[in-house]
Amino acid sequence: MANDDVVTVDVPTSSGMRRLGESLAAVVTSGDVVLLSGPLGAGKTTFAQGIGKGLGIDEPIVSPTFTIARELSGRFASGAPARLVHVDAYRIGGVEHAPGSDVATALLDELESLGLDEELESPSDGTVVLMEWGEHMAGILSDERLEISIDRSLAVAGTGASPQSSESSELTSDGLRHVRLSLIGSSWQRRAAAIRRAASAAVEGAAPALGTDETAE
Repeated sequence: MANDDVVTVDVPTSSGMRRLGESLAAVVTSGDVVLLSGPLGAGKTTFAQGIGKGLGIDEPIVSPTFTIARELSGRFASGAPARLVHVDAYRIGGVEHAPGSDVATALLDELESLGLDEELESPSDGTVVLMEWGEHMAGILSDERLEISIDRSLAVAGTGASPQSSESSELTSDGLRHVRLSLIGSSWQRRAAAIRRAASAAVEGAAPALGTDETAE
């Protein structure tokens, strides 16, 4: 970790990604925006499942690709009601745009048509926005946000080792993920110590010990 604005952690398995989400769920609070980015198979939805578990959500957390957004009810660590808005930005605005088009404007137009623009820019009380493929939205959303970037390589099936050739490798559930958590805005930066402990606990397979002063505004 370079400073209190960035937390980095190496996660070796998909179950570790789920634990990371569950640990960080104890840190999130009303109005938070969390953006997930990374290649297919990196563990974005697995992380989201951990967030859901940590928020006590009973419904299954699946990729919202075909619905774009889902709303799920749970509770924060404090016991207060929580509403998770799980968004897939991959298809928002389409995968192609006309030459010279303003991609940000196209994205905002589609968000508005879905009734999500205001919710994403300024989440209502009790709401946490979790957006997969959120890197394209970073510049046009809330100034206070947690950006999570997941980077992983192909691994040789069953070994977790780096492939020697593309013919001998495939994406498996195991394999090292390099996770970078960028804390954008004072609200997230005040929770840097709690986020650091949550990340460490996820790798160690333990429940994080969080102080209440660091998990709520």
